[in-house]
Amino acid sequence: MFSQRRRRQLVALLALAACVSAIGQDPRASETQYIAREWLKLTDAGDARAAWRASGKKFQGEMTAEQWTQALPAQRAPYGALIQRTFRGAEFRSDFPNQPPGEYAVLRFRTAFANRSIAIETVSLERESDGLWRVVGYSLQ
Repeated sequence: MFSQRRRRQLVALLALAACVSAIGQDPRASETQYIAREWLKLTDAGDARAAWRASGKKFQGEMTAEQWTQALPAQRAPYGALIQRTFRGAEFRSDFPNQPPGEYAVLRFRTAFANRSIAIETVSLERESDGLWRVVGYSLQ
């Protein structure tokens, strides 16, 4: 059994570790993860139109709402229902392939579906001119 002093030292050490961990986390990671997850909820529900409306200008410029309404079920249906989604990390960058300089985020999720136990979902976001992050890309592998 730990002495009273040892317990206090252990609690202090754990509190310090939690503070250091919180300080080291980029606040953009929480913000972009929330936005990506909200967008993914729309795709999980099969609400392609709402997902398209919630997307950024670049996403909307790549395809019409009607095209996305056809593309989403074709891409997601073979995987089946969502079982679990785990955030794997975020990468922030000022450049993005074939895009002008800006503020971009690439988030990866390890996802389990009914028909595929392990898949990687990548959600790309851009901070648009109004200061808000929006989804500009999605891939499922």
